[in-house]
Amino acid sequence: MDGARPDDPVVLAAADLGRLMPLSLWVVPDGQIRAAGPTLARVCGPDPIEGARFLDRFELTRPRSAATMEEVRRLAGQRLQLRLRQGARTAFRGHLVALREDRGILVNLSFGIAVAEAVREHRLTSADFAPTDLTVELLYLTEAKAVVMDELAALNRRLRAARSAAETQAMTDALTGLANRRALDAALARAIEAAARGRRGFALLHLDLDLFKRVNDTLGHAAGDLVLLRVAEVLRAETRKHDTVARVGGDEFVVILPGQVDAGQIDAVAARIIAGLEAPIDCAGKPCRISGSIGATVSSHYAVPDAEAMLGDADAALYASKRLGRGRCTLFRPGTRLPADKRKPGRD
Repeated sequence: MDGARPDDPVVLAAADLGRLMPLSLWVVPDGQIRAAGPTLARVCGPDPIEGARFLDRFELTRPRSAATMEEVRRLAGQRLQLRLRQGARTAFRGHLVALREDRGILVNLSFGIAVAEAVREHRLTSADFAPTDLTVELLYLTEAKAVVMDELAALNRRLRAARSAAETQAMTDALTGLANRRALDAALARAIEAAARGRRGFALLHLDLDLFKRVNDTLGHAAGDLVLLRVAEVLRAETRKHDTVARVGGDEFVVILPGQVDAGQIDAVAARIIAGLEAPIDCAGKPCRISGSIGATVSSHYAVPDAEAMLGDADAALYASKRLGRGRCTLFRPGTRLPADKRKPGRD
């Protein structure tokens, strides 16, 4: 059969060899690097690699180290692991073949499974690899995966933010930004559980505004909304960050004060709230005044705190404050008679 024999030599210029194997080295017998592929030359840093000694620039780590070029040559045909001795100390995998006529060795390298890290570290592109190198396909897959993962992560962040916003909205009064009845029920359940376990008691305050109906009737609902916003500011200012302040009706509010069970402390908080409510409010250039009546109870009054019972007792104490002249706080105490008039006065 005509044609070339399997052992016929193939002659390539160094530049052509570099295009075929961008991470290759031609090392002559004395250990000098005669030619290097363009990608390898770039990875090795600013100092020229051609003319340098192979063992000065590279350290063999597997299958074993080598101190002389003769030891390197004996590794022909084996899988090699080596790394740069300087700079980034980039690691490579590769193999070498001995060239005929004692022309040295040819070493072809790759980044192995660390290709993605090498690409980032040395800012490589697909142009730095041979077109037939599967590394190029791996790079595209890695980039595509990174884009997909980034988009999925961003989508998850958006979904979490949307869910958090929806949960917050579902637990928030739309006008004042305070907690709503749903949020109050959840906070009251948590406070009762903590009190039942003996961790700490709490006070429950029920506030109803005085003279608020007059504001709506004389100045309109826009002025009423402005007043409610001012009430929310007062309640936030006179309570702590971990207290719960909820709007549960048109002009009704409930406050949970964890750790507050002393009557003097509760009276002090209520007095500050009422004083803040009684400060004049400018409603479109017209002054308006309101006040507030408060009924309070504490978890320690109950063998087993119960939400319905506590809300009912605080409500009864609130009506007592109304009957006693408004603008005050009444603390419910078991066994103490509230004002005898059973008729509920108007909330205003």
